Amino acid sequence: MKRAFITGITGQDGLYLAELLLSKGYKVFGLMRGQNNPKRELLERELPDVEILTGDLTDLSSLMRAMSVAKPDEFYNLGAISFVAYSWENAHLTSEVTGMGVLNALEAVRLHMAATGQQVRFYQASSSEMFGKVQTVPQDEDTLLWPRSPYGVAKVYGHYMTINYRESYGMHASSGVLFNHESPRRGPEFVTRKVSRAVARISLGLQDKITLGNLDAQRDWGFAGDYVEAMWLMLQQDEPDDYVISTGETQSIRVLLDHAFAAVGIHDWSSYVELDERFMRPAEVDLLVGNSAKAQAKLGWKPTVKFPELIAMMVEADLVEQKELAGIK
Repeated sequence: MKRAFITGITGQDGLYLAELLLSKGYKVFGLMRGQNNPKRELLERELPDVEILTGDLTDLSSLMRAMSVAKPDEFYNLGAISFVAYSWENAHLTSEVTGMGVLNALEAVRLHMAATGQQVRFYQASSSEMFGKVQTVPQDEDTLLWPRSPYGVAKVYGHYMTINYRESYGMHASSGVLFNHESPRRGPEFVTRKVSRAVARISLGLQDKITLGNLDAQRDWGFAGDYVEAMWLMLQQDEPDDYVISTGETQSIRVLLDHAFAAVGIHDWSSYVELDERFMRPAEVDLLVGNSAKAQAKLGWKPTVKFPELIAMMVEADLVEQKELAGIK
């Protein structure tokens, strides 16, 4: 039985990845910070076979202790402060967790291998936000990185540190440069889930409007369930490498609104949407669209869920949740 260790186990990617690995017969360990994590109950209810270990990406000794218990064949570092807007308000904390946390994870793996002789394959969750002020369209593994947020800068640090450990210590360490990926498990602070939840509530008469920022920002959005398969595939390769994971299609916030409102039968959403400059980024990333040709050729990976299907899935899930919360039959 293979053993896997996942940081960020309670995030959408962590949950989907744990499900995938359990279905493949893995023993799965998940790192959780503290005993009062509000998502602990969700994890224990949905994935009772995951063994929870306590630790913190900012504390190397706690990672070492967790490694000694998990003894993983594969280490998936998904843990991060991942909400981009928050990173301007807390740049230092974002840098500590999302940047330095990668160094701690890599060092924990390196030291564990040196002490035990066990080989551990490492996955780092890199991000399309590293491209920031994009220099080529579409973006691929050779595109210059030009981050436009503290989050993006921290991800660049973690990305290059992963490459450095691979080249310095011969570690099987790979990075997935994942473009935006969404699901009904996405946190409500992210724009896709903010929209799907608001649309569900508006259709049920529970909310009047949704307030957003830049409606012209464009992203390459895919389904998180597809993207975690790419993570796993990277660690099954003979040689480590870095891969862009994306759909190759870009959509604007306006198109997101079109599909979300259409899912509840509303075709003119203009009266339901308000703009507020508070939701504008200090430095916007205007156009992200990825070229995943390398992943498709070498990993045999490709996305399976189209954007309209993804947004309809999210709205439907939020309709069910909001009806239940409001006691609507």
